[in-house]
Amino acid sequence: MTEFPLPASTPPDRAEPGKPSVLFVCVHNAGRSQMAAGLLAHLSEGRIEVLSAGSQPADQINPSAVEAMAEEGIDITAETPKILTDDAVRASDVVITMGCGDECPYFPGKRYEDWVLEDPAGKGVDSVRPIRDEIKTRIQQLISELLPAGTPARS
Repeated sequence: MTEFPLPASTPPDRAEPGKPSVLFVCVHNAGRSQMAAGLLAHLSEGRIEVLSAGSQPADQINPSAVEAMAEEGIDITAETPKILTDDAVRASDVVITMGCGDECPYFPGKRYEDWVLEDPAGKGVDSVRPIRDEIKTRIQQLISELLPAGTPARS
């Protein structure tokens, strides 16, 4: 895992100055990255800007991922897989890849992490739950790193 520090200032194309921004990237943007984005948006209570994308987006989100997230009270049914763009990477402080390898563009000054997670594609909800739970654990750690002390997130 290669990590780079957060930039000292907010890029000009960011929606909210001072608000950290995280981009989740996986190949199809239909499972892991969508679950991560949903969990981060929910658990950070809007205090972190969340983006997700894929290097080869699928036609729809994995139904087992949707079901697993619904069990957590998080509705991702309105989300759609999106193509990874340089602009999305440029606008993010933290870029978390999940199996997209070298297809993610590199920009100096960004913090990059590679989360090695099982791909939920083609799996039933029983197999997706442990993936979701591993992502949730990592999201909780990420929130503790990105948000100042004293700003608790729901669990």
